[in-house]
Amino acid sequence: MTNMLFVCSRNQWRSPTAEKIWRTHPTVRVRSAGTSPRARRTVTAKDLHWAEILFVMENKHKAQLKTRFAAALQHKEIHVLDVPDEYALMEPSLVELIQQSVSDYLDLV
Repeated sequence: MTNMLFVCSRNQWRSPTAEKIWRTHPTVRVRSAGTSPRARRTVTAKDLHWAEILFVMENKHKAQLKTRFAAALQHKEIHVLDVPDEYALMEPSLVELIQQSVSDYLDLV
C-alpha cells in the first residue's frame, strides 16, 4: 500500500475530491488536508511523515508546505497538479482533471 496525501487551501473541494476518487483504490491509502488555518482539516507534520507521495493543487501550496514543514519534507517530493480553485466538490471536470494529473505521475487505473 502507498500512502498519498492531497493538499489544497481549505480542504473543501479539490483535495477532498481527490481523496474520494482514490479512496477505494486497492493499492493506496489516501488523506486530504488544507494549508489554511481555516481548512476543514489542516495539514500537520504527522500527515507529511505518513505520506509517501504528496500532491498539491497549486505551486503556492508547495511553497507553504516547504515554509512551514521544511524538516518533515527533507526527503519528500511534492507533485504540483496545477488544478485551479474553480471547481465544486466531485464536479465531473474536476474528477477528470485530477485523475489525469495523478496518472501523469503514477500508474493507477
